[in-house]
Amino acid sequence: MSTIALLRAEVLDANVELVRHGLVVHAFGNASAIDRELGLVVIKPSGVPYDELEAEMLVVTDLEGRVVEGPFRPSSDLPTHLALYKAFPQVGAVVHTHSRFATIWAQAGQEVPCLGTTHADYFRGAIPVTDAMTTEEVESAYEWNTGQVIVRRFANLDPMEIPAVLVRGHGPFCWSRSARGATDLAVILEEVACTTWHSVMLNPGVRPLAPALRDKHFLRKHGPGAYYGQS
Repeated sequence: MSTIALLRAEVLDANVELVRHGLVVHAFGNASAIDRELGLVVIKPSGVPYDELEAEMLVVTDLEGRVVEGPFRPSSDLPTHLALYKAFPQVGAVVHTHSRFATIWAQAGQEVPCLGTTHADYFRGAIPVTDAMTTEEVESAYEWNTGQVIVRRFANLDPMEIPAVLVRGHGPFCWSRSARGATDLAVILEEVACTTWHSVMLNPGVRPLAPALRDKHFLRKHGPGAYYGQS
């Protein structure tokens, strides 16, 4: 099987997993992955229902958005994915959903604070929210500019330590080195967004996790001295 065929299979699986975990409804959301050596991206076609999706229907483009393979138009969010691939060279896959609780935080324009170790296991700090897009950004290259507001928000953040963002008034984007990894993070983000929302409702004065405990949980899974799981 060719490299792109394998990538198609991985991206198809990622999109199917979004449905299985209840993170998308109708045709909302999308997953993509990139082959850095070839400079090619595989992404879900625009508007195609998930229950009709097959690997051959996925669209292959270059990093300028030109279609290389596939009979369908790529997701309308492709320029956002491309902006992230260009800005974050360690990223191998991007997932976008409109999952319920993460979208609630995005619509409220609030970051998801790191209140517990479940959050800290995967995100080394609050899930940031972007600035609002300007009228000019919305009315010009909207999807590309969505990527740019994300990139600007990460000017002083490590995208591999906090591999998710909330686009204000829109919804979450997650990324990882692999399509499966990005999908897993989308699932975890939704769980964290839910538990954090309930925590804040129960105790509006709850404070973020102490940095030492936050960093301990993150680094034992992701740092150079990580020891969680099997080698």
